[in-house]
Amino acid sequence: MTRTVIIGAGQAGAQVAFSLRQWGYDGDIVLVGDEPFAPYERPPLSKEFLKGELAAERLCFKTDAWYSENGVDLKLATSARAVDRERRTVSVGDGSSIGYDHLVLASGSRPRALPIAGASLSGVFELRTIDDARRIGAMLKAGAHAVVVGAGYIGLEVAAVARTRGLEVTVLEAMPRVLARVAGTAVSGFFESEHRARGVDVRCGARLATFEGGKRLEGAVLADGTRIAADIAVIGVGIEPRDDLARACGIECNDGIVVDRDARTSDPAVFAVGDCARRPLVHYGRSGRLESVHNAIEQGKLAAAAILGRPRPAEDVPWFWSDQYDLKLQIAGLSEGHDQVVVRGKLSDRRFAAFYMKEGRLIATDAVNSPMEFMASKLLIAKRARPDPRALGNPDVSMKQIVADHPG
Repeated sequence: MTRTVIIGAGQAGAQVAFSLRQWGYDGDIVLVGDEPFAPYERPPLSKEFLKGELAAERLCFKTDAWYSENGVDLKLATSARAVDRERRTVSVGDGSSIGYDHLVLASGSRPRALPIAGASLSGVFELRTIDDARRIGAMLKAGAHAVVVGAGYIGLEVAAVARTRGLEVTVLEAMPRVLARVAGTAVSGFFESEHRARGVDVRCGARLATFEGGKRLEGAVLADGTRIAADIAVIGVGIEPRDDLARACGIECNDGIVVDRDARTSDPAVFAVGDCARRPLVHYGRSGRLESVHNAIEQGKLAAAAILGRPRPAEDVPWFWSDQYDLKLQIAGLSEGHDQVVVRGKLSDRRFAAFYMKEGRLIATDAVNSPMEFMASKLLIAKRARPDPRALGNPDVSMKQIVADHPG
């Protein structure tokens, strides 16, 4: 009987186990996770869970009974220490080793560290796990002062929750605009205006020099000497792949574990999925890392199919989302390299879409409270469509009609 060992019990690793059993794999499955919780959803941690609207048990993908009933050996609160590719074993934290026929690295990512004085003070947090979110949530008290470092998705979502709960909130972003790495200027400007209208103090081009305080955080000091009072700080300056195990055992890495379209690494017996993997982006003719639910689920299925020798599942257009206040931002595709932007709708209506074109082809869309534009864009991008910009920008032309005009 074969054995598949999965290192990492997040969305990607769990999906490998789910798909293997769904598709009839009858070998052993061992799922190793360094948290004490069964696999759970992470996106709600900066949204509904942080608001206190979602119980921890509702984050879990499956009941505990599912794993035992389906023969998935969950080893929780267990860290993988090393991979021996020659012997095909994984050493874990208790000193034991687990043999494998197939190994899946789903080790995810870690928050990028902020190398400044005071980052270890009580009251300074990163947000990656249930425990992180619980600790942050416990400090979101009305009237307190919160500093959020980084105005990406996570930072702005935390800022929105904190402001809704009555905190004074300052957002510090080193880039010239919010969401600078993931959205166009119109969308960035819109979200910055929305946060300011809610009373958030957004400071772009701001560089944090240090946190100060005794045992607990008391303030943040900028490079220009400005001091901002703070009872709590949340750092959200990006993540980096956890590819240490792969590097240590000689598997090819390059800002993540390099994999092919089937999620297979340079070692045919080892796969990598999720945040830690650098994969071919088939819709864009290049490789890259994707940090998203879509990527985790899709790569989990790709790896499971390859292990079983099944046909490769379809590869979807990358997609992402962010919830801030009553705004839902849905992103289809990757806008890097665009040379034209077409806006459909009015920003003042708080319902619009920005379409990103490259050499006449639609490559990405940011849709704010516009689900039809988001869904249609996924289809158009997959078809490598070249829609008429005048039609895209005209709300009187339905997205359904634009898709129909490009049968692919």
